[in-house]
Amino acid sequence: MLLATFTFTLMKVCVKAIPHIPAIEIILFRSIISLVISMYYLKRQNVSVWGNNKPVLILRGIAGATALITYFHLLQQIPLATASTLQYLAPIFTAILGMVLVKEKVKPWQWIFFAVSFSGVVVVQGFDHRISWIHLVMGVGASLFMGLAYNFIRMLKNSEHPLVIIFYFPLVMLPITGIWSAFVWVQPVGWDWLILLAVGIFTQIAQFFMTKSYQTEELSKVSILNYVGIVYALGFGWLLFDETFNLMTYVGMGLVILGVGSNVLLKQLKNE
Repeated sequence: MLLATFTFTLMKVCVKAIPHIPAIEIILFRSIISLVISMYYLKRQNVSVWGNNKPVLILRGIAGATALITYFHLLQQIPLATASTLQYLAPIFTAILGMVLVKEKVKPWQWIFFAVSFSGVVVVQGFDHRISWIHLVMGVGASLFMGLAYNFIRMLKNSEHPLVIIFYFPLVMLPITGIWSAFVWVQPVGWDWLILLAVGIFTQIAQFFMTKSYQTEELSKVSILNYVGIVYALGFGWLLFDETFNLMTYVGMGLVILGVGSNVLLKQLKNE
């Protein structure tokens, strides 16, 4: 999950590096690259691309597509670290939905740390004037559908190869992004092509590690590690996009990390 989080951050950097290209068009290129790579490796391993549990695979693709389209539009409108922080509501939705969909339990003390992290997100939104209520709704909505997608991945843990799960994501995305992009198309030039290629490659690497982590460990444990990405986002945002924040915004981000670190540390101690 830590590797997935880092490569996802690199993907976000690429998205912000080409703000003149519509988000839906970036997703189209990402989907094509991901589809080709997935098919190649599935055929090398003699694994059927169609999988076994098609209804859940399609639902995972729809939930993931909804989250991604919403989040990419958000990512191009607000600072990198702030967008990442709003995305960190996903583990909370993952854990809540996981109680219903995959019957996993969340310990009472975990809810306390979830609340600490959630309070950090609220502080960030409240003290960053660049974040409107529309942005907040977009962030919450994207996180909700991310949590739903992660649960579908967990439901597929015993029936599907990780690459099959990844394959269905661009398979569902292509018809949507293809038609949508036709109405807003902006021709990529020069470095745009390399950055679009990098979006697809980083996504594929991140998706593989993320899928493996959700298939092999409890949702409430691995999903919380997503929060580490805020460190990456702050660093890249400052170095590449000259993004800075006021003191209270940093306090909010600190609360997010405090909730995450405490949750992971206490869970490890209890497992010992």
